Amino acid sequence: MAEALVLQSDFGVSDGAVSAMYGVAHSINPEIRIFDLTHDIPPFHIWEASYRLLQTVPYWTEQTVFVSVVDPGVGSSRKSVVARTHANQYIITPDNGTLTHLWQAGYIAEVRQLDDRRHRLPRMGESYTFHGRDIFAFTGARLSSHVITFEEVGPVLPASDIVLLDRTLASSSDTGVTGIVEILDVRFGNVWTNIPIALVRQAGLDIGSHVKVTISYRERIVYEQTLLFGHSFADVPVGSGVVYINSLDQIALALNQGSFAHAFEVGIGNDWSVNVQHIKGGDRT
Repeated sequence: MAEALVLQSDFGVSDGAVSAMYGVAHSINPEIRIFDLTHDIPPFHIWEASYRLLQTVPYWTEQTVFVSVVDPGVGSSRKSVVARTHANQYIITPDNGTLTHLWQAGYIAEVRQLDDRRHRLPRMGESYTFHGRDIFAFTGARLSSHVITFEEVGPVLPASDIVLLDRTLASSSDTGVTGIVEILDVRFGNVWTNIPIALVRQAGLDIGSHVKVTISYRERIVYEQTLLFGHSFADVPVGSGVVYINSLDQIALALNQGSFAHAFEVGIGNDWSVNVQHIKGGDRT
């Protein structure tokens, strides 16, 4: 029986690219179970691909195989890799930073370099621009169907050789917590940070109090207001802002029934910092 195969890409679904990946997987095993994480990663946005894996991988079962293809360097000398998590799940992806969030969160147990001279669709021809179909989906289907083992994909890659994106970790102090904007809750426009609940507690920030929120792009302040630190969106009137703990147990910002990201033109990544501070004598509601 084949394990689950989960696909992620920046291909969209308006043409045949994703369907071709499905077809290759089914040619390996007609009974393979394929699921889509998302194919709406913005083109070339490695950071978002990395985050979506962190958001998703921990909730899938042992032996699940993930194929993530956001690959602006396709056809170049960049490596292909297969990572194994401590829960024995597998991620097949270009070695371009896509493993950053899982790596820094401590999920990755081992990484091997995929020998893509051996592990490729036999009829791939002379094209070097669709490794998602010809190498990654092909290898993912073979791994999830137990045609090959993890050890057979290629040699172990030393940790020092793995490509990681620059990503500032969150911190706490006596006055509050600081982190970065990790991602946007795309459909609703909520702003998700990398500040975990453990640091929130360490800083003594209490749900029910008001806090000072500052968002900066590089060194320029783009947002600075006092907000309620609530349980959920309904803790404030429609259109008002709120600080809350999101589904990954990290600080997030929202407008009740509105888009915080759109209203205040907030982006994502290491250039976007978020600081949440105590207000002296801040009330509780």
